[in-house]
Parts: sequence; structure tokens; C-alpha cells
Amino acid sequence: MIPALMLGLTLVATAAYGAVLPRSGTFQHPGLLHTDADFTRIKSKLATNSQPWVRGYETLVNNTNSQLGYVASPVENLCRGSNAGCTENYSNAFRDFAAAYQHALRWKISDDVAYAEEAVEIVNAWSSTMKTINGASPDRYLAAGIYGYQLANVVELLRAYSGFSGQNLTAAIRLLNEAFLPNNVDFLTQHSTYGPDDVHFWANWDLCNYGSALAIGIVSDNQTTYDFAMDYFHNGKGRGSIGNYLWKTYDDYTAQGQEAGRDQGHAMLDLALIGPFATAAFNQGDDVWAYNDSVILKGAEYAAKYNLGNDVSYTPYLAIDSSGKVVYNQTTISNVSRGDIRPIWEMFYNEYVVKRKLPGTYTKLYADKVRAANGGAEGGGGDYGPNSGNYDQLGFGTLMFTLDGSDAETQ
Repeated sequence: MIPALMLGLTLVATAAYGAVLPRSGTFQHPGLLHTDADFTRIKSKLATNSQPWVRGYETLVNNTNSQLGYVASPVENLCRGSNAGCTENYSNAFRDFAAAYQHALRWKISDDVAYAEEAVEIVNAWSSTMKTINGASPDRYLAAGIYGYQLANVVELLRAYSGFSGQNLTAAIRLLNEAFLPNNVDFLTQHSTYGPDDVHFWANWDLCNYGSALAIGIVSDNQTTYDFAMDYFHNGKGRGSIGNYLWKTYDDYTAQGQEAGRDQGHAMLDLALIGPFATAAFNQGDDVWAYNDSVILKGAEYAAKYNLGNDVSYTPYLAIDSSGKVVYNQTTISNVSRGDIRPIWEMFYNEYVVKRKLPGTYTKLYADKVRAANGGAEGGGGDYGPNSGNYDQLGFGTLMFTLDGSDAETQ
């Protein structure tokens, strides 16, 4: 349940952002990043020793965070932000949630309950310890968004495990709704102190927060929360709603992202965040992937094309706040972090190119590049370094999202 204050905020925000696009029917579980059909497909591929699924599974099994014996490090007050007035400890969350996700995958694929038990231990440690997301810094909203959607994905995978039912599941859902969701809604409706129609915060801030809200709505079977997140995707006034994020399309089937003039690491983070949102929405019957002539694919093509070393069209990005102050004036695309490696590309390539037969030349090439950079399969948290940016996506796309021709026809 959403607390009464939160429900009020949600309803007010929904009214402010236009007509809600309601779902029909009940929520599908599991129905965030992965479904039961996905696991059936993956088990079948592994049983026949098929590549690249075997290589993808080996990558998961070899990750240090997926090993039995992992010990969680929960905190009562989660803190992110160097000027937050608290001691930063958010690395505890991104490492623990990545480990819990990896353990949950190993259980779902191998049926070895030892991994389920350890994933449950990690989640229970957090749900019995954590109370708030703390600090004066707006960075707390990044923690709420990124780690909210990640924890929700773990809870969604574990909900079918008998050792996680009842009080454990209830406690985890309570943590998501009482610590993470209020921050998600607060940011999306107020943008810290700047107000709903804000140009100061980059797209990724919105993307992670409405992605978290959508995931929490699904895990909680809460239609109001789900509709709030879906409505923000379509109608939100911040920079991460779909029209403000992918704001300029070109004739070469590309779309310029809002952070293209900032740096390429964040431009790809935006894709890392919108992918799980689109996947979860699709699994609930809302085909966000197809929205506006598959504009998300166009955004992926733009980022991939440039980061592969090609020239792209670029329209100067000018952001002016309500007082008339110029907040950003980016006249050229940024080459900072050009060629950045994030394990996100299998999701886009398989969804659009393999399954939907849409043109995605550069998306395919970037998926090939990221796969090759990690020995033939996308990795996950722990495979790309210890810093938060390397944990912003849960990863393992080669294992979890690869489709062949026959798979694509049944999706």
C-alpha cells in the first residue's frame, strides 16, 4: 500500500501531467525485466549447449557477486551525495542488489535453492534494516531511482520462491513503498526545489525515478503507481519524459538524446534506464518499445552510431528556465567518454532487430562490440569495475535477452 500522503501526491501529479493511460487486467508476475517464458527459453538453450547462451551463463557464474557466501551490508539510512550531510554508503546498495539479482538468476536458471536462499537473505537484511534515503543532496533521488528499480527486480524474481512468501515479501514491498517510492514521486513532481517544469536536471534523473515507480507499482500490484509512472513517460514536464528525452529526430532513423551534448557515458546511461522501463511495460501489455515510430530504437541508433566513431547530426541544445536564465547551451555533441562500454545493447538489438525486424545497424554493431569486450557475452555488476556507473544496469543481456529466429516468432 502507498501511504495516504503518497497516494495524494500521486493523484495530484497524475492530474498535472494529463490523461492517464490505464492498463486493463491484472499484473503479470514475474513481469519486470524477465518472465517465466524467458527462463524456459534460456533453460532450453543451455540444455542443448547452445551459444551464446552458454557463454552468457558462464559469465554470470564466474561473476564474484554471484557466488555463495556473499554477505549483505545493509544500512539504516541510505546516503548518496558528497554534500548530503551524511556519510555516503550507497555503494552498499548497488553491490548488494547486483549480488541479489545475480543469485536470483542463478536460482531461476539452475533450480538450486541455495542461490534463492542467499538472495532472500540479502533482501531480508535490507528490508529489516533500511528506513530512509537520507541527506540534503538531490543525489538521494538518484539512489531512490536506480536502486529502487534494481531492488524491485530482485523482489519480483523471488516472489515465486516459497522461502520468500508471506512476511518476507511483504517487508520488501513495504521498504520499496515507504523508502524508495516517496522519493521517486517527490522528485518527479517537484524536481528538488525547481518545480515540475524543470530544465536543470538531466534526463537520467527522471528516467530512473519513473522507472523505479513503474517497477514498484508492478511488484506491489498497485495500478495507481503504475499509471503515474506510465503517464510521466508520456506527459511529464521534466527532461526525461519521452518527448523531452529523445527530442530531435533525423531522416537517417536516429534521434538525439537530451544528454548527447553532455557526455557519452550519461547518454548511454539514459538508454540503460529506459530499456528496463520499456521491457517491464511491455511485459504488462503496454508496448512502449513501439511508441512514436519506435523512437527508442532511433535513440539507440544515434548513440551507437556516434560512439562507433561515426559523424551524426546534432542540433544545439538550449535550456532556459522559467526566470529566463540559460541553464545549458550545448552547441556541439560531446566526445567525452566516447566509446563507453555498458552491458545494455543486447536488450535493444534483440527487441528491435531480431524480434521486430526493424533496421538497427549501429545497435547491432554496438552489441557486437560490448559482447566482444567481455569475452563474448555482456557481463553485469562487478564485471566492469567497482564504481557506481558500472552497476547502474543489472546486465547479462547476452544470457537473458538473446533470441534466435524461432524465439523471436513466439515472443
